[in-house]
Amino acid sequence: MAITRAAKTSTPSRRSWWLAGGMLGLAFGYFLCYTPYAALTKSLSAGLLAGMDKQVGGLVLLPAAALGTLVGAPLFLGMTGWWRYIGARSVLGRTRRFPSRTMIVAGFFMALVIATTTLNYTFAGVSILFMLLMMRAGVLILSPIVDTVRRRRVRVYSWAALVFSLAAVATALADVNSYTITMGALASLAFYYAGYIGRFRIMSRVAKTGDENTDRRYFAEEAIASAVWQVLLCAVLAVAGLGSFSAALREGFTTFLLTPAVLPAFGIGLLYSALYVYGTLIYLDPREYTWCVPANRCASLLSGLVASFGLTALTGIAAPGAGQLVATGFIALAILALSYPAIRTIRQRKHQPLLLFICGGNTCRSAMAETIARTALATTRWRITSAGLNATPGAPMPEQARTALTQLGIPTPDHRARLVTPDLIAQAHTIYTMTTAHRDALLALSPNAANKTICLDPSGDIPDPHDQPPTAYHDCATRIHTVIHQHIVPSPVPTP
Repeated sequence: MAITRAAKTSTPSRRSWWLAGGMLGLAFGYFLCYTPYAALTKSLSAGLLAGMDKQVGGLVLLPAAALGTLVGAPLFLGMTGWWRYIGARSVLGRTRRFPSRTMIVAGFFMALVIATTTLNYTFAGVSILFMLLMMRAGVLILSPIVDTVRRRRVRVYSWAALVFSLAAVATALADVNSYTITMGALASLAFYYAGYIGRFRIMSRVAKTGDENTDRRYFAEEAIASAVWQVLLCAVLAVAGLGSFSAALREGFTTFLLTPAVLPAFGIGLLYSALYVYGTLIYLDPREYTWCVPANRCASLLSGLVASFGLTALTGIAAPGAGQLVATGFIALAILALSYPAIRTIRQRKHQPLLLFICGGNTCRSAMAETIARTALATTRWRITSAGLNATPGAPMPEQARTALTQLGIPTPDHRARLVTPDLIAQAHTIYTMTTAHRDALLALSPNAANKTICLDPSGDIPDPHDQPPTAYHDCATRIHTVIHQHIVPSPVPTP
């Protein structure tokens, strides 16, 4: 199978509502998905659901859960359009979107993680809380080891978050009513850890770059490969003749599919597809694993606690003990440590003057000026942004403008148009408009900004290249680049 070309997207990706909030939003999304997943898995394996007269073994429910993931992964990729990030490759003589060999291996490791995560909640005679904490602790301990092997720098606040997360796990262990562990549970944990080691190794090598296209390609290819691997592994082991192990999987593929419990089991797989989205995007953040893993594990630990209280309210089972409540305090400290970079940035921003670029729609001229100025002033204390007088919020930068910037050697991050507001004008230290008409319109909106608002090019207006040939975008970008380096880079504050 030869690789003929990488996946390409014809337009820049849009920032979806479910990605709002950055890392905090991802952690919250993971929490929202993991809570019902944990509750449903515990309920099904313990026979707590209405109409159930017996517990469901983990191996029995695994095939239905795998089928749920097999449906959930392509459903998500199709709804978001992220299937386009899967590489286009030659398969059996035809070009198809198909995971690379490396990502097929990564999908196998992820399939181990998904299958054993579900399985670890279902071992008879083994404390669910104990298994949950062992999963969390193991991956937390792995994170700095992976960073060390990959020679990735670990910051002090990441170490602090790791220590507090491990303290939360250790404290919660006080609530475990039995530390008994069977050979099956031990083997499941071993495969769970092996899955994460293999996955992190590949992820560190081919993704986790901060480049959106690269990381989303990893995500899309791993998602589809792991979903297929889960079903294949269950099917192969079901016919492998491994005694009661294979018999339970065969039951999951046959008679269990005809029982009412199959729907919640299928739902477990769908829910894991959803939490996989948020969990994987957390790990793909370019920061060290020692930062990303506590962010993921803290959300997971809180989810388990909320799920337990929910089951207590619905079924009357014992509520979480004092150990888990104390652990919540350590989780809060870990979250505070994880938030340190964001808190520091917010404090620094209060002391950084703002340069604001203004045009009409904020998709081309002011957007290009913002990008060029941010690159040129990257080592200074200035903040850079742009807005439009009649912008459509969320509108992307035209591909021709992105190409023009690329030709000038300027990185082109994902830009979304924003509408200028009186508050943004008030925040700005200096405002540059693309035309005299833009300046007049802005001053009509905020007359007090007259002493800090000037046209970007003193020699005349910068024309709008929209609906013009590509050369017009190139000429516009070149002119803005020249003006910024002549008049702003030497001194961002204009001479009165």
